[in-house]
Amino acid sequence: MSKQVQDAYIVSATRLPIGKSGRGFYKNTRPDEMLVKVMQAVLAQAPGLDPAAIEDAIVGCSFPEGEQGMNIARVASVLAGLGPTIGGVTINRYCASGITAVQMAADRIRVGEADVMFAGGVESMSMIPMGGNKPSLSPLIFERDENIGIAYGMGLTAEKVAAQWKISREAQDEFSVESHRRAVAAMAAGHFDAEMTPFDVIERTPNLADGTVNTKTRTVKLDEGARPDTSLEGLAKLKPVFAAKGSVTAGNSSQTSDGSGGLLIVSEAALKRYNLTPLARFVSFAVRGVPPEIMGIGPIAAIPVALKAAGITAADLDWIELNEAFAAQSLAVLNDLDSKGIVLDRSKVNPNGGAIALGHPLGATGAIRAASVIHNLRRTGGKYGMVTMCVGAGQGAAGIFERL
Repeated sequence: MSKQVQDAYIVSATRLPIGKSGRGFYKNTRPDEMLVKVMQAVLAQAPGLDPAAIEDAIVGCSFPEGEQGMNIARVASVLAGLGPTIGGVTINRYCASGITAVQMAADRIRVGEADVMFAGGVESMSMIPMGGNKPSLSPLIFERDENIGIAYGMGLTAEKVAAQWKISREAQDEFSVESHRRAVAAMAAGHFDAEMTPFDVIERTPNLADGTVNTKTRTVKLDEGARPDTSLEGLAKLKPVFAAKGSVTAGNSSQTSDGSGGLLIVSEAALKRYNLTPLARFVSFAVRGVPPEIMGIGPIAAIPVALKAAGITAADLDWIELNEAFAAQSLAVLNDLDSKGIVLDRSKVNPNGGAIALGHPLGATGAIRAASVIHNLRRTGGKYGMVTMCVGAGQGAAGIFERL
């Protein structure tokens, strides 16, 4: 006998500003410190909730090793002061790690196994490089041609998508310019304020003369990557970086980044018990696999399934966060869905810009974009929003939320 599914509600959602990897404002900030801040911030947005009521913390991370290893979900929950009784698990679905954490937390509630859950994501691409510190591919990958795509770099998969779906260099650059334009405009209008938690970056330098350590603190409040001077002329000068005669450049690809985001998800019983106000309802989630060598088209497979599970159509979506891993794959997804009659209104896709301008901190992105959807639905009065992305090794994921 199956359990009756109940609703899962988001009562708080926030994210940190996204920083550039390697040289940005988080270059010396540990990812567990970022996650601690997010955990504390979502709790602060849910006054009256006893932290000990949280039953588990599920956190997405694409490369959970080094500074973001040792089960960072559990470590951060303890450091955040949530209490020793709260569990913690770190999960990895590459770029969909954060949204998968949300789905897993919501499902625990929907089947009646929990009443209060934390879900989030974190990634420091400054401290843990793409592929991790010791990448090691299985030799079995190279024994069959259909598996070799697993070993392709993301940029090469974007080149293959651009070729197969006939996405021109000009179209990619135009898409990228628009991403920056929208992001800069959204910042000026304050559209990120509700979803953002400022972070105090502490820089420490030794004073060799007296043996002390000097500290300097600055508060970051906005994403670091958006460039107001981005132009077609400037992007046209960039050389392809993944194929000699290709069209994918650093300018029409997502930025490698550092960041974190999180949500508190509760049952109806918890809403009443702690007198909480729901921001949104988790509606549906879908993940599907695609050939690894064209992993960027993953959302084409996942979006129709998520829409069907939600009982809505693409026309019902009021806000869509389509992760811009590459302009080539974003355009391929939009164009292909159009041809199938699943039309995503371009004005509702990444209205505040996407990862090309704002950055893509891998395992954190799904949770970050979930916070964006929820707060922008509330700001604009929209009803349904979706977070969707392609996933390394050939997957696509999509999650749908309803504003309350």
